This record gives sequence, structure tokens and C-alpha cells, in this order.
Amino acid sequence: MKRHALRHAMLWLVAGLLLAVWAFPVLWGLLTSFKSERDVLAYPPVWLFEPTLANYREVLFGASSILPNLWSSMVVSCSATLLTMLFAVPAAYALARLNYPAKRASGFYVLATQMLPPMGLIIPYYLVLQKIGGLDTYSGLTALYLSFSLPFAIWLMVSYFEDIPYEMEEAALLDRAGRLRTLWYVILPQVRGGIAVTTIFVFLNAWNEFLFAVVLGGNKVRPVTVAMFNFISVEQTQWARLAAGAMLAMAPVILIGLAAQRHIVKGLTVGAVKGGGRR
Repeated sequence: MKRHALRHAMLWLVAGLLLAVWAFPVLWGLLTSFKSERDVLAYPPVWLFEPTLANYREVLFGASSILPNLWSSMVVSCSATLLTMLFAVPAAYALARLNYPAKRASGFYVLATQMLPPMGLIIPYYLVLQKIGGLDTYSGLTALYLSFSLPFAIWLMVSYFEDIPYEMEEAALLDRAGRLRTLWYVILPQVRGGIAVTTIFVFLNAWNEFLFAVVLGGNKVRPVTVAMFNFISVEQTQWARLAAGAMLAMAPVILIGLAAQRHIVKGLTVGAVKGGGRR
């Protein structure tokens, strides 16, 4: 009994330490966002200070407002997520449930696209978007995010489609439901949890993306991750305003993560075990 209680206490201690390590940068950034620049640069660090909302007022309504950047991030992330799920659902269903020529090859291709280094794709993407006039546009950046979100979404959802018993689908087909009708009324209701977690992951990846946005975006389409550079200059770094902007940029991600943490854990465990195109 004592050994069990000791083990339970050790697990809680380890979990608390891991949580503290994860939460410390976020809490420190939150604390910094309410400081003045003088308090931020004070040494040793100031723990007791008079909090101020001036940083948030400047970040939201000042000369360096990130509201247009938040809007750009929202438009691009939502558009990329919607298009990704629109194409990924039927593609994942085909990989998991249908038998067709080159099925294993197509499944391997979907996996291989996840192994490509993003840095090596910047120049090809830049040249293609330049040719079609897609630089610094919502459509260009959305198409770019779609290109690397789609393979990820397909590979994750294949696991959920493979978990559905074939007997359910065969029964619907025997009742002359048709392939599309079976997919809509029988299969999709069974994988709505997988679709939800995949949608969350795709949105978070698009919202947090920085590398392609900073190179292929511009003044018209400038996501919030790139807008953080407004507070960094050669002369100085405005740490308090940078922290306030970071908190505002993280807020949607944190809220979505807290609301959907159960689905996210399931998606990590199930999606990591299985893969597509094996049958």
C-alpha cells in the first residue's frame, strides 16, 4: 500500500515538473506583457511591479497594430483548413477502404511528402508563385499551406477509416446505398472524432507557420507570426510589446488546444500507430 502511494506521488511530482517546464515560458511571457520596458530590462528581474495595459493598447490599436495580421492569419488558416479537409477526407477514405492499382505506391507517396525539408522547397515555391502572380496574396499562401497540410491530414485520417469494420460498409452497399451515400451516412459519422482532431491539427499548423509566410508573404498578406518582427529593430527590441503580441497570437491556439485536448491525445496515439495504403 505504501509502495503504491509512493509511486502515485512520484508520478504526480514528475507530471508537475513537466507541466512547470512547459508552462514557465508562457507564464513568463504573460508576466512580461504587463510590464513597462523599464521593468522588463531591470536586473535583477522585477517580480513586484505595477501592471499596465499600455502594451496591449499599442499592439491592438497603436501604430504597430497586429489586428490586420490576426485577420490575415485567420483567413489563410481557415481557408487552408477548409480546403485541406475537403480533399483529405475522400483521399483518406480511398487509401483505407478501396482497392485500386498502385495503392501502396500512392500511400508511400503521401508519407514521403512529409519527409521533404521545408527549407528546400522555398525556392521552387517562390518561382511558381512568382510565375502565376501568387506572391503576397491570400490565394497563393493558402495554396502553399494546402500543399503541405494535405499529406499530413490524409495520413492521419487513414487510421480512423481503417478502424471501421468492413461489415458496416458491406451492409450498406448490399442495401444499394451506393459508395458516396455509404461514405456520407455510414462512414463519416463513425470517424467524426478523427475528422475533428485532424481539422484542429491542420489549423494549428497553418496558424503557427512562419518560414513560408516570412519569405512568400508581403505587406498585403502578413500573418501574425511574421508581424512579431515589427517590435524588433536594430536599435532595440520592444520586449513588453513583443510579449503582448505573442500572447494575443497564442490565445486562439491555447483556447483550441484546451477545448479539444482529448481529441488531440487520441489523434496522436492512434495516428502514430497506423498508416495508410498497406492493404
